[in-house]
Amino acid sequence: MSDPFRGKVCVVTGAGSGIGRALAITLAKRGAGLALSDINPAGLAETQRLIDGESSNRIRTDTLDVADAGAIERYAPLVRESLGPADYVFNVAGLSRIGAFKDTPLSSIEKVIDVNYWGVVRMSKAFLPQLLETRGGLINISSVFGLIAVPGQSHYCSSKFAVRGFSETLASELEADGVRVTSVHPGGVATNIARNAAIDALPEGAASAADVAASFDKIAITSAEKAAEIILKGAAKGKRRVLIGRDARVISFLQRLFPSSYPTFLKLLRGEAVH
Repeated sequence: MSDPFRGKVCVVTGAGSGIGRALAITLAKRGAGLALSDINPAGLAETQRLIDGESSNRIRTDTLDVADAGAIERYAPLVRESLGPADYVFNVAGLSRIGAFKDTPLSSIEKVIDVNYWGVVRMSKAFLPQLLETRGGLINISSVFGLIAVPGQSHYCSSKFAVRGFSETLASELEADGVRVTSVHPGGVATNIARNAAIDALPEGAASAADVAASFDKIAITSAEKAAEIILKGAAKGKRRVLIGRDARVISFLQRLFPSSYPTFLKLLRGEAVH
């Protein structure tokens, strides 16, 4: 059976680290043409170095800020010109911040929404004509925090709930056009997103940023490589929702079973006191 990604043009944002890098390396092994971007040129260069020698020989890399609407408008036609129309677009680029809403300035919230949500919308809009042409796939990274709300993450949860709603709406709108839209909800994946998160206010029980990172490391039970494998399997099948990790499946189950009271059950699972 032929590989569904061999010879396909795959666009990956956030390719300089984490899930984006793992997707890029895996797709290169599978013979895809790659348009890789990241805001961090050093991370992007490292991804390209790791790919060198793999079977894909059609790769372009671009430093790209998904919060820059004009840059994205210019980027889409460049990809078409150099590689051909996109068959798959993986919107991975994102950032996280930590802090209760009352302690968080509006500028921090705006930054998270601009990157995590508007970045997805901008990329989707710019590449949609190509995806309509190829009857391709649009894969947007949400989060388990796009399924449940957690304290200290009002900006991140808002952005990821928005990605989920946007993706599910597009999936219905574009189904008749042959474009498949997938909303991806990773649980704890071993990436640096928490370690790189800006902190507006430390959560209760954390004395430093290192404590926050250590807490995340305890729940990062899925490797980025495994996450990429699950994402690609779901994208190839055109699944509308992809859950990554046992924790994501448990959280999704609790949210569907107890849509109003799941915060209580999550506290019990974490061993916290319930008042």
